[in-house]
Amino acid sequence: MRKRPKLLALTAVGAVVCTTGFLPSVSQAAGRGDGEKKGSYAATHGLTAEDVGNINALNERALAAGRSSAAPSPGAGPSLRAPLFSGGREIPPAEPLDRMPDAYQAYGGRASTVVNNYIRKWQQVYSHRDGRKQQMTEEQRDKLSYGCVGVTWANTGPYPTNDVAFAFFDENRYRNALRNSGPRPGETRAEFEGRIAKDSFDETKGFQRARDVASVVNKALENAHDEGAYLDNLKKELRNGNDALADEDSRSNFFSALRNTPSFKERNGGNHDPSKMKAVIYSKHFWSGQDQRGSADKRKYGDPEAFRPDPRTGLVDMSRDRNVPRSPTSPGERWVNFDYGWFGAQTEADADKTVWTHGDHYHAPNSDLGPMHVYESKFPNWSAGYSDFDRGTYAITFIPKSWNTAPAKVTQGWP
Repeated sequence: MRKRPKLLALTAVGAVVCTTGFLPSVSQAAGRGDGEKKGSYAATHGLTAEDVGNINALNERALAAGRSSAAPSPGAGPSLRAPLFSGGREIPPAEPLDRMPDAYQAYGGRASTVVNNYIRKWQQVYSHRDGRKQQMTEEQRDKLSYGCVGVTWANTGPYPTNDVAFAFFDENRYRNALRNSGPRPGETRAEFEGRIAKDSFDETKGFQRARDVASVVNKALENAHDEGAYLDNLKKELRNGNDALADEDSRSNFFSALRNTPSFKERNGGNHDPSKMKAVIYSKHFWSGQDQRGSADKRKYGDPEAFRPDPRTGLVDMSRDRNVPRSPTSPGERWVNFDYGWFGAQTEADADKTVWTHGDHYHAPNSDLGPMHVYESKFPNWSAGYSDFDRGTYAITFIPKSWNTAPAKVTQGWP
């Protein structure tokens, strides 16, 4: 990545680290192994305010492209052929199928590499279809080039829609903190309430809830060769486990998720046979204060009421998520609008040992932004988030069972 003077821009972009009193939640990295605390996304990745604006604009382009392309399954159909963004996004070149990846650079709870090397690892580990390695297609490389969301997009096929997202909010912790503490010196009431709300989310429990539900869903998919049989199995399993999701309306996002997955309708996907599908997990970090008609303070410091999970089911209503970034708290600030992490279907029982794959920004090797980097982060590192985000959800989607984009075991950094 090219080096350039960034001190002035980062002074503005990262100023919130000193003013918001950023405090990781109980599930975040502080005191959980690597001890890392993260400030702004821009300061961490060496981005200017202009870079952040370009990233947000391209993220919106990715969402539009995902909707308009009908998200064909990887390896099928023409390339998206999205025009180059003004920031210089480029599709990474193809990599030979049999070329082995180099080791990643590891530090703390994270390992990193350039996008070309990730493609090599993907082809060796994640690409398998019916047990055979596949070369990453131009369409998949096009999706990947969008950055953090690109990693998840390339692995799920369809652009992630976040319809079935889970989180955990500790209501008692929130109420007790509001009752027994107050704003820090120089902290506004809105800033205080937003901080307390953020600290009351437990990402470990949100992730575990998603894993538990995915396990039930995958059990229901077994030997269910039509949607009716799958839904009957799913409701039965939920009732047997006294799970509140059994009471969801049959037309809800939860029960219609499989039906609305494009690859379920593909001949090379599920072809309307649920037993050919599997439930997998990814994560999204984003900002709560997205209501443009709401108070400016909530857009700056977070909306304590927004995007809380249903206390019975853990489901988060994501219908009001418009990918709107945090509003500036001082002149010159720009905040990234979201961050995605890919998990798949790993079977590692200890959440802290699970590996989350994500990226820093879109691939622009011939611009000042530079090439995209891909990260493999252990859960404490991933769940720490940045000051750009105060919500972390764990979403379930479906991919064909024959795809190996969700291996049970991920070796971080490819030693």
